[in-house]
Amino acid sequence: SISKVHCVVLLTMTVFSGYFSHSTDFEVHRNWLAITHSLPVSKWYHENTSEWTLDYPPLFAWFEYSLSHVAQHFDKEMLVVQNLIYTSPATILFQRLSVIVTDIVFIYAVKECCRSVREEKGSKDLLGHPFFILAALLLWNFGLLIVDHIHFQYNGFLFGILLLSVARHLQGRHLEGALLFTVLLNLKHIYLYIAPAYGIFLLRSYCFTKDNTDGSVRWSSFSPVRLVALGSIVISVGALSFGPFIAMGQLPQVLSRLFPFKRGLCHAYWAPNVWALYNMVDKALSVLGVRLKLLDVAKLPKASMTGGLVQEFQHSILPSVSPSITLICTLLSIMPAVLSIWCRPRGARGFLRCLVVCALGSFMFGWHVHEKAILMAILPFSILAVESREDAGIFLMLTTTGHYSLFPLLFTAAELPIKVLLMLLFTLYSFTSLKKLFRGSLLNPLETTYLLGLVAVEILCEVVYPLSPWQHTLPFVPLLVTSVYCSLGVSYSFIRLYVSLLRQHGTDKHKQL
Repeated sequence: SISKVHCVVLLTMTVFSGYFSHSTDFEVHRNWLAITHSLPVSKWYHENTSEWTLDYPPLFAWFEYSLSHVAQHFDKEMLVVQNLIYTSPATILFQRLSVIVTDIVFIYAVKECCRSVREEKGSKDLLGHPFFILAALLLWNFGLLIVDHIHFQYNGFLFGILLLSVARHLQGRHLEGALLFTVLLNLKHIYLYIAPAYGIFLLRSYCFTKDNTDGSVRWSSFSPVRLVALGSIVISVGALSFGPFIAMGQLPQVLSRLFPFKRGLCHAYWAPNVWALYNMVDKALSVLGVRLKLLDVAKLPKASMTGGLVQEFQHSILPSVSPSITLICTLLSIMPAVLSIWCRPRGARGFLRCLVVCALGSFMFGWHVHEKAILMAILPFSILAVESREDAGIFLMLTTTGHYSLFPLLFTAAELPIKVLLMLLFTLYSFTSLKKLFRGSLLNPLETTYLLGLVAVEILCEVVYPLSPWQHTLPFVPLLVTSVYCSLGVSYSFIRLYVSLLRQHGTDKHKQL
C-alpha cells in the first residue's frame, strides 16, 4: 500500500540523512524540549539562554513537553537547557523517530481526503484512480519529505491536522473541521493566514442554513445556536492553550514571541514571492545608479550592496516596506476570494479553493515569509488537482516551482543527489499520472519552457557559478537567482488560480441572470 511505501521511504531517508550535517531546526526543537521539560511553565516564554527561543503557541509547547518525557529515555542530556547545539546520536535518532511517528496523523488525514475525492464513473485500473493519485501526491510530496525528514520539522503532523480538517468539511462534518482547525491555530500561528477562509465559510455556509433562489444569503436562516457552538469551540480551545499564561499575566510576553516583527521583511533566503522581486528590482536599480554615477555608494545601506540575502534588508531606491504594508497587501490579495465564498458559496470545494488562495496570497505578500510556507498551498491544492483539468495544470506549475525553491534548504554536496533524485521522481509521477488521468497535456508550450528553465538554473547554481571567480565575492547570487526565478512561476500560478476562481464566480452570476 501507499502508506507502507511512505514508511519505507522515510526510514531510508532517515538512515541517509544521519550522515549529513544537521539543520538549525534540530537545535531549535531540542532547545524547546529542554525548556518545557526542565523549567516551570511560567518561564517557558521568558527563557533566552539559546537564541532559538520558544516562539510557537502554547499548545505546541505542550506538544514538546509530552515529547520530552519520551526523549529522556534516549538521552537526558538533550533536555538540559545549557547544552547548546547538543547533537548526540541518540538525540538525532529520537528527533528523527518523533517526526516519523507523528506522521501517523498525516497518513490518516490523507486516507480521509482520498475518501472525499469526486471521480467520474467508469472502470479504471487502481493506479489511475483519482484517490490513488491523490494519496501518492500527498504521501510522497517532495517538499514535505525534505523539510521534515532531511531538514527536520514537524510539518507532517501539522499538515495532517489541516488536511483532516479539510476532509471533515468535505464530508459535511463542519464542527469537527472547525475544532481541528482551532487546535491547529493553537499549535502553529502561521495558519492564521488561512483563518479568513475558515471564518467566512463557516459563518456563511454553516451559521446561515439557507440561500435565496439567486444564491444570495437568506438572512432569516441565521442560526444563533450554530454560531454559539462554533464560538464555544474557539473559546474553549483558546482557553486551554493560552489560559495558564493569561492567569500568570504573561499574555503580552507570549504574543511578543509569536509576532517578532523586528525580524525583517524577508527571511535569510528570500521566499519566492512579490517581495523577492521587489528586492531584486531595488538591488538592480541601486547597482545601475552606482554604475551611472547617479548614486554615491558610500551613502547606500551596506546590506543593499554587499550583504546579499540578509534579514534586515534596507531598500536603497524603492520605499522600504513595513509590517503594516504587508498586512494591507495580504488582505487585499485575499479579499476577492473571501468575498466570493460569501456572495456565491460553492460548498466545501469553494471553501477549499479560497483556502488555497489565502495561503498563496499570504505567501506572496506576507511579512518575513519562510520558503517552506509554500506547502500550505501545495498540499490542500492536491485535492483539487485530481478533480479538475485546469487545476491540475496550475498545480503542476506551482508544485514544480515551489518545490524547487526549497532546494537551498539542503545545501551540502552530499545532499545534492538525494534532493535532485527525489524531486525528479515526484515531478515525473505528478506529470505522468495527471496527464493520464485527464488524457492529454496540461501545460502550454510557454509554461513547459519556463519549467525546463529550472534545469538551467540548477546547472548554473550548482555547477557553473561555484567555478566562477564571483563565488567568493558574491556567494549569495545562486540564492538570489533561485528565489527570483521561482518567484515568477509562483506569481504566475497565483494569478492563474485567481482568474479561475473569479471566472467560476462570474459564471455563477451569469447563470442566475
